[in-house]
Amino acid sequence: MGGIFICEDEFFIDKRECYVMDSFSFLNGKTISNVNVEYMTFGTPIYENDEIVNAIIYCHGSLGNYTGIKKIFPLSYENGPFDENKYFFISISALGSPGSCSPSSTGLKFDFPQYSIEDVVNFQKQFLLEKFNIKHVLGIIGNSMGGFVALTSAVMYPDFADFIMPGVSSYKVAGHDYILSKFVDEIITSDENYKKGVDNDSLKRTLKLASLAEFNFGLSKEALRQMPIEELSQEFEAFGEECLEMDIYDLKYCNQSCMNYNIEESLDKITANVLIISCKQDPHFPPELDGIPMSKMIKNSDIIIMDSDLGHLCFNELEVISPDLEKFMNQFQINNP
Repeated sequence: MGGIFICEDEFFIDKRECYVMDSFSFLNGKTISNVNVEYMTFGTPIYENDEIVNAIIYCHGSLGNYTGIKKIFPLSYENGPFDENKYFFISISALGSPGSCSPSSTGLKFDFPQYSIEDVVNFQKQFLLEKFNIKHVLGIIGNSMGGFVALTSAVMYPDFADFIMPGVSSYKVAGHDYILSKFVDEIITSDENYKKGVDNDSLKRTLKLASLAEFNFGLSKEALRQMPIEELSQEFEAFGEECLEMDIYDLKYCNQSCMNYNIEESLDKITANVLIISCKQDPHFPPELDGIPMSKMIKNSDIIIMDSDLGHLCFNELEVISPDLEKFMNQFQINNP
């Protein structure tokens, strides 16, 4: 099998691009000027009347960036589900991601405008139009928060994409997920240094604690249970240390945008073909609470339920559902003239 066999670090450094939009207006009326957008592309653009007609957008999870698209690289080989010779992929670091326009990258910190998933969709859509003159995309793939973006885009702009593929995601944040988001928010705002914007040891500890609240929602419960206590403790500590590389304001704003996400009453507006990918062991969005009910509420939708101890991180082994993905993607073939 072919595909990309380049050192990921070198590949992503080489592929990283930046674009600056003159301004971006949030739904709350606030506007920011000189707006950075970080992105990368790979694949083969196909043009009809000078417009790209085979663009597929990849949307990463919370506080990720454009490199999240690496999850589909193993399936980009010739005649694979995401054959790079047939599709043109664009992966964007979302609004709120430190590589693009965010509280940390603008220096605005807690003065950054509050944003919603709808704003993330509009940010992406404006960039695609300005940079690539793309008014319509073939599809949108997104995992976790990226699934929120894909679904919300299909609700807000029903004619924008032929298909969407939300993975380990949902139509709303509720129940245990809402409480988790609320808990993270409480941890951050309880630190009196948060409003001061001073990077000190207290704020670093708060960032670490807020991030560690998420540790239990990655791998499956089964995988965590099988891990020896000493190893589990080491993984927990390592996770907390890695999270110190994040910015507490980026975390706060991203968490808040997801905490208030709910498009349940608007799912009937979706006209795109939808392939929902769930995971039986996902502690965030278990199929019985999220994927399956969502599939029943969205017309023209199918669902794949993965069986993976990676749980919420199962997009890292999409190869196991390659035949199902290939069958779905075969509906969206565009011939290169």
